[in-house]
Amino acid sequence: MATAEPDWVRCERCAALVYGKRYARALRVCPECGAHGRLTARQRLDLLLDPGSCKPLAAERGERPAEHDPLDFTDTRPYAERLREARAATGLDEAVVCVRGTIEELPVVVAAMDFRFLGGSLGLGVGSQITRAARASLRRRVPLLLVTASGGARMQEGALSLMQMARTAQALTELDEAGVLVVSVVTDPTYGGVAASYATLADVILAEPGARLGFAGPRVIQQTTGERLPEGFQTAEFLFAHGLIDDVVPRAALRPTVARLLRLRSGGGAAAGRGPGVGAGASRPSAERPRPATVPRGPAVPIVRTADELPERDAWETVRLARHPLRPTAADYAAHLLQDFHELHGDRLAADCPAVIGGPGLLHGSPVMLIGHHKGGPGLEERRRRHFGMATPAGYRKAARLMRTAAKLGMPVVTLIDTPGANPGPEAETGGQALAIAENLRLMARLPVPVVAVITGEGGSGGALAFAVADRVLVSANGIYSVISPEGCAAILWKDAAAAPAAAAALRLHARDLLRLGIVDGVVPEPPDGAHGDHAHAAALVGGALSAALDELRPWAPDRLLAERRDRFHRFGRLEEEAAP
Repeated sequence: MATAEPDWVRCERCAALVYGKRYARALRVCPECGAHGRLTARQRLDLLLDPGSCKPLAAERGERPAEHDPLDFTDTRPYAERLREARAATGLDEAVVCVRGTIEELPVVVAAMDFRFLGGSLGLGVGSQITRAARASLRRRVPLLLVTASGGARMQEGALSLMQMARTAQALTELDEAGVLVVSVVTDPTYGGVAASYATLADVILAEPGARLGFAGPRVIQQTTGERLPEGFQTAEFLFAHGLIDDVVPRAALRPTVARLLRLRSGGGAAAGRGPGVGAGASRPSAERPRPATVPRGPAVPIVRTADELPERDAWETVRLARHPLRPTAADYAAHLLQDFHELHGDRLAADCPAVIGGPGLLHGSPVMLIGHHKGGPGLEERRRRHFGMATPAGYRKAARLMRTAAKLGMPVVTLIDTPGANPGPEAETGGQALAIAENLRLMARLPVPVVAVITGEGGSGGALAFAVADRVLVSANGIYSVISPEGCAAILWKDAAAAPAAAAALRLHARDLLRLGIVDGVVPEPPDGAHGDHAHAAALVGGALSAALDELRPWAPDRLLAERRDRFHRFGRLEEEAAP
């Protein structure tokens, strides 16, 4: 049922009067304050899907769902009467519309909720429709897109409505096991059982600006606890800052953003057919299309694999080059190398670490999940904001989340390592830093997809190793990798920080010695003056090395990947034993 705009619309946030036709052209976004007004489910589908591609899933079953009142519930009015009225007013059978279609010619199953229908409440009908959509997605092996809007559970259906949380969560678990991508778009409001089930179980969670998401509403929280809530509590921006959603995307950018994510899954070559995985900072929210890769794939870049091919280097000079403030960051490499890169945010628990960035993108046409340290630009303020590339516990948890998503989707993992080491702050310790690092080591050992790590600058202690349990570990020619910094080693063993150059030499931390010791599998050449002097050239060299390594690993079955990764790290404990007569 089409909803005509009145001649004039008053914005609910800023009270500005907007000409109705202008408001409709702006997709019901206030031109004065940017407030996103509600859309119907049909308007959502028109916004997202290619014209003419929308086909209702209900048509496959051939029948309209019957009215149901399982509790024979009556408050001030019988529930059956409320249900009939909602159907007449909206022209919908339930509070969700499930269809299949295409977005920029990419197939997708969509479940779009409509708040007009009994507040988008979750009951038997919605649970059935979401489950049906998930099964259609599973049957066709195409991504599922969920657009949520709900005030909570449907009280008139009692505990049966509560059971829909578990029912829909189980349906999404089946998609996890099958390696089918799920994307959620949170719109205002999304509360209660929907927020605590399928809305937040997606691989990628996007939200419109200002959209509210939570289990209990703010009024209930304030009445129950008596506490004053922080400014912007439960809004998309608040959730983004606290690591609970991946991005805040303006309505006009939703379609290309979702298409970019769908394309990563469907354009995947060898990676796309891999089986199920291992189960299921804070930069400014941005929906701009990332810059396309500026480095086309050329001839394979040679990876230096024997130490004798590398020149002798002064260890301390290598340390200084590895730490050069102008060396490219993971964000620089992503901008140069990856097409359709979309940075994902947050550990889905408490925070979004600015020292770690990550997200999917296309490397020379094939999807990868990139995860890397970000030291920040040359300015001191930005480097401090990025914690100088030292991850917080949330950074390791964010990386782990992205690795699990990559495993689910059969997408190789690429890590770019450049960190002085683990974060020395007390907050990192109280936040469980040691546990977070240990969990990453265990997770990476069992990822059933190819994993390639490149130490592009500093590889400091456990902070580096947490990203480096890989099938192939490479190091840039001016990179370093060590159990401790030269300064730390000098202070402890030499009792003199000035002995750092001697400690650097003794630690054998530069590329030639790392290759000779078997710590790394190869060395990536750098531009003549170093990576800091020519980011594009450095990116081309790293990209060529990554592609060469991935081309070797992609044909391997998961069992071979896991066995050889295990043997790679087990051999470090057998070196002396094997060398003994």
